[in-house]
Amino acid sequence: MSRRSRGVMSEGFKYELAKDLGFYETVQREGWGGIRTKDAGNMVKRAIQIAEQSLKRQTPPNR
Repeated sequence: MSRRSRGVMSEGFKYELAKDLGFYETVQREGWGGIRTKDAGNMVKRAIQIAEQSLKRQTPPNR
């Protein structure tokens, strides 16, 4: 039995990242399958950076 997980990123967030990283037009023309592997990797890296920054803002400093 194959197991497929749902995507963690919302569609809106993915489109926002694509715009920021410069391949939004490719996604519009060809869909997500049209982006390069490198672009997908950069998208994941950027999403992780944003998540880490968000956690730092939410976490109270250690005393």
